[in-house]
Amino acid sequence: MTTTEKNLASGPGWQVSDVICTARAGDRPFEEQHRCFCVAAVTRGTFRYRTRQGTAMLAPGAVLLGNPGACYECGHEHGAGDRCLSFHFSPAYMERVVADVPGAKRLGFAGPRLPPLPALASLLAQAEAARETGDGEALEELGLRIAGAVVGATPSSSRVASAPSRRDQRRVAETVRLIELNAERPLSLTELADGTATSPFHFLRTFRHVAGMTPYQFLLRTRLHRAAVRLRASNEAISTIAFDAGFNDLSTFNRRFKREMGEAPGAYRARRVRAIRRFTEPL
Repeated sequence: MTTTEKNLASGPGWQVSDVICTARAGDRPFEEQHRCFCVAAVTRGTFRYRTRQGTAMLAPGAVLLGNPGACYECGHEHGAGDRCLSFHFSPAYMERVVADVPGAKRLGFAGPRLPPLPALASLLAQAEAARETGDGEALEELGLRIAGAVVGATPSSSRVASAPSRRDQRRVAETVRLIELNAERPLSLTELADGTATSPFHFLRTFRHVAGMTPYQFLLRTRLHRAAVRLRASNEAISTIAFDAGFNDLSTFNRRFKREMGEAPGAYRARRVRAIRRFTEPL
């Protein structure tokens, strides 16, 4: 067994699990089936996901989408292992969510994934911090908010985008690993392209097609996501967190964090403090 699944929290019609896969290149993928709606945030590693909605390579920040009864395969031809924060929702639960989201008209996902999106960045960072601190109560609320955000962000079109080639997936997977290991230091487009033996222009186009965003956007998002998780899970100084994440200027960090997460780092952390007080203060 290459996959372990730990139940973090659950309730009527929903469940959230920490899913860790240790599969490696050469391991034969086997077919599985979604029991209900699945919204899984990738927090580590890369893998290929194939289902009836299409095929996509998933990297940290992307969101895997699954429909009830749909069969799927996950492959690790270009990297070892991954970790996902996986939310599962019953059809009845998702039907209520869709009914409450303005403009949402269909129950079911047309595509296999969502790329990293600003609309989901803050929620996913909060959910990962809740996973690390064991805050099951927070995960219930976050699960509902993530379900609504995903339904609102999912294209209604049933058109399936063309699948990237295996060679392109391998190149992007190698770049993702390089960024994850070196996100705190400067990484130029030329350096990343050289690592895949392609021209910067071809590399940029390939990365965007496979990952759903540019290499710089992925690098910046990785830095901001790590900073957001630490802000929610620790009491370290904001400046320390910013510099450790790879930002050389605190004002630049504050500006970009607010643009990505919707609020300044101090306000983002303050909401965590207020939530803790709400649950710990006597009635």
